[in-house]
Amino acid sequence: MTSTERPDTAQRWGRFGIVFAAVWLVFLAEPLAAGWDRRDQVNGWIGTTATLIFAVYFLRVFSAARQGRIRRELRPPLRRAIVDVVILIGLAVIMTITLGEAGLASTVFIAVTAVMSLPMIAGGAVALAVAGVVELLATRAGWNVSSLPLAICAAAMAMAGVTALMNRNIDLLNRRDEDELRAVQEERARMARDLHDILGHSLTVITVKAQLANRLLDVDIERARSELDDLERLSRDALSDVRSAVEGFRGVSLPVEIARAREALRAAGIAADLPNSTDAVPTRLRELFAWVVREAVTNVVRHSDAGRCTVTIDERHVSVVDDGVGTDGLLAGNGLTGLRERAAAAGARVIVTHPRPRGFSVQVVAEEAK
Repeated sequence: MTSTERPDTAQRWGRFGIVFAAVWLVFLAEPLAAGWDRRDQVNGWIGTTATLIFAVYFLRVFSAARQGRIRRELRPPLRRAIVDVVILIGLAVIMTITLGEAGLASTVFIAVTAVMSLPMIAGGAVALAVAGVVELLATRAGWNVSSLPLAICAAAMAMAGVTALMNRNIDLLNRRDEDELRAVQEERARMARDLHDILGHSLTVITVKAQLANRLLDVDIERARSELDDLERLSRDALSDVRSAVEGFRGVSLPVEIARAREALRAAGIAADLPNSTDAVPTRLRELFAWVVREAVTNVVRHSDAGRCTVTIDERHVSVVDDGVGTDGLLAGNGLTGLRERAAAAGARVIVTHPRPRGFSVQVVAEEAK
């Protein structure tokens, strides 16, 4: 069953498969008729009973194979498959001995079961062997079943094609599930890295400032109060960054964008010089600076052909500088327009320059808070 298939849907397809297999049992009508014609003989009753058991057992084997496909099994266990084929061969022998030529109708079902249940080469060998035995018996007994060996081979080839197609579909479904699982694991790993980048330094700074404030309480109460104010701000910023990460990065977070920039530049083969801390940035500017890092680094990765990118951040300033081709037209669309609008709303301005001899620089400078 696929990860999106409901159990009732699988059960409906399973029942449909049984009906499909039962339709083909019409070819056992000939041995049943032969058994009925000999109902006054022991052989007739034995042959009829063997035919009915053969039909029921074939349906059981087919049903088990269908359930295995739903569970994405390429084929049943080898020991069970061998037992199934041997039992059907035994019943076919009884049918042939008691009913004669009519009992050979079972051989097509044996070939189909062998190809469906056994490994492909083994199943094909069994089908060819059955066709050969039928040809030999027909020749020696003088039975008119010249088309039966061809029918056995045709049925075996058809089932081989269907089995190969189903196995391929199962393999594709398994690969898809593996890819989905790998994507989930990679996303978890990325989330873990981003949370580490977000919290690692912030918690360290918070711990240090808490220790410092505790020591200053008996020495310099005003400085201790200032450290506690910084401690509160850092805690709020860290909490906001974690919420952004947990909620799927629906907003932007400065530590998250730094972490993303580091990963994107590494993947693009661009040497990165990035800040290890963003604690100096005031709360009111953190979202703006995050957007600057996101847009500018994206431009560097996509269009700059740079070998190095440097990001600098302090309490009033953020800059992204690369040593690439120095083309700003690619950023001059919605990206740069959006940055200018965000900067203006935060009381800051955007400065775009072209360092010599190569490169491109995007800077955002904020006015001092009054």
